[in-house]
Amino acid sequence: MFPMVTGVMNYGQQTVRAARYIGQSFMITLSHANRLPVTIQYPYEKLITSERFRGRIHFEFDKCIACEVCVRVCPIDLPVVDWKLETNIRKKRLLNYSIDFGICIFCGNCVEYCPTNCLSMTEEYELSTYDRHELNYNQIALGRLPISVIDDYTIRTILNSPKKK
Repeated sequence: MFPMVTGVMNYGQQTVRAARYIGQSFMITLSHANRLPVTIQYPYEKLITSERFRGRIHFEFDKCIACEVCVRVCPIDLPVVDWKLETNIRKKRLLNYSIDFGICIFCGNCVEYCPTNCLSMTEEYELSTYDRHELNYNQIALGRLPISVIDDYTIRTILNSPKKK
């Protein structure tokens, strides 16, 4: 007789516990019903990137002294710097500078350690192409400044981080 009573009591406790879990999950579902949607309609709406976002690298040819610090600090030795030594003035003259963004890991070391600040990170993140060879940017393509998301009138900008209570 006692095993049957304890079995009924255990069954009752398990039923109450299951009902409580179902009630808690239902309350969580209802609390999410009041929230705004998190998804954005990407081509027409874009998030404003954070201040320290590491996007495409911008290069200023006139500031570069061809010291190759960016190549030395890069974990994958990515920037290609071609220079020629001018013997009459005993300085390097930069001929070509290129970065392959298909290989770049966007660590930001080149920007951080550049002594002349000729490298900077932009907020451009749309680098996708159909051909990987198009991701090899020379000094002309690196010198192009991207259109700011805030300045583009065709796109509705959305703040990146929602305000928390």
